Amino acid sequence: MKFFKKYQKLHIWLLADLAVIGLFLLLRGNRALMNALTCYITEPLKRGLAKVTYLVEFSVAEMLIVIAVGAGILLLCAAARRLVQSQHKWQSIYRMVLGAVCAALSLYAAFSLLWGVNYYTDTFQDKTGIYGREASVEELTQLTEFFAQKAAETALGVVRDEEGTYAESEKAIFAASTGIYENIYQEFPFLRQEDRVPKALAFSDVCSRLDFTGFFSPFTGEANLNVHCPTMFLPTTIVHELAHQRGIASEQECNFIAIATATASDHPVYEYAGWLMAYVHTGNALYRVAPEKWKEIRETLPYEVRLDLYNNSLYWQSMEGPLAEISSNAYDALLKNYGDEDGVQSYGTVVDMLITYYLDK
Repeated sequence: MKFFKKYQKLHIWLLADLAVIGLFLLLRGNRALMNALTCYITEPLKRGLAKVTYLVEFSVAEMLIVIAVGAGILLLCAAARRLVQSQHKWQSIYRMVLGAVCAALSLYAAFSLLWGVNYYTDTFQDKTGIYGREASVEELTQLTEFFAQKAAETALGVVRDEEGTYAESEKAIFAASTGIYENIYQEFPFLRQEDRVPKALAFSDVCSRLDFTGFFSPFTGEANLNVHCPTMFLPTTIVHELAHQRGIASEQECNFIAIATATASDHPVYEYAGWLMAYVHTGNALYRVAPEKWKEIRETLPYEVRLDLYNNSLYWQSMEGPLAEISSNAYDALLKNYGDEDGVQSYGTVVDMLITYYLDK
């Protein structure tokens, strides 16, 4: 008891963190409660935060991350200095470690309440009835051929330089984002929401090295985009992050929404990105089961499309390294911790949903 009182504030902080996290873990299986929590509390809260954070053009989330990293370094230096000067080193170490643990647990608890709950609500598939199904190699081939053909057709509608390299304006892509969901509302009215132009990240090159094309911040309500990577997939990445902004947690469902929304948008640049992204997903799946069929389809693509795919692949190969691998594995573990069994490596769900949506329809 004397030990508890000596570090009373830290121990109370720890118990409060554990209570919140424990309550979340205990109740997250209650679908009705999670639906109500997101509908009436967390989603309105994030939309309210967005109204404030979008008053400025820069990413508030990115600024907070930079501040947090800087503060962490300063605190670490101060803690090291204090430890050297302390006469009770073990007590100092305990206090510092416990403080760090409490801060980390508070961050996890806040993230769980603001975003983790979304993994346990009704999914996009539940709301639409568009559940993925398995497909034969012939069906997968047919769909890949269809996407390749659509990508080839819409590739003619984007701006390119003299060498055929993709040269669409990044600024124009961002500007078009606010109305890009308009056509899909007829089919999926529950996605209706007021959109604001997403934020371009100042440290986009760092995001690339961490293997991130963008992220949604539940703490600020912002959709944040990496603008350092090749631009041809920027439209679908924007739609993907705007899907997260609508409360869709699953990475795979957001990928599907990005394709369905972009291809239905009547905006040439977004349409091309949507068809190209769809081709990449089904093409990757086809390559694993029938590489010769994949090669035949690949050879039908016009030079411009193959150049876009090559440049995108070349860029991400240049960003490969231990940092990207660690980041990807950590994010994969985070997704699986919240029940997203597909994580970030599997594209099965996306392809299965594309089969149902495009082939069956």
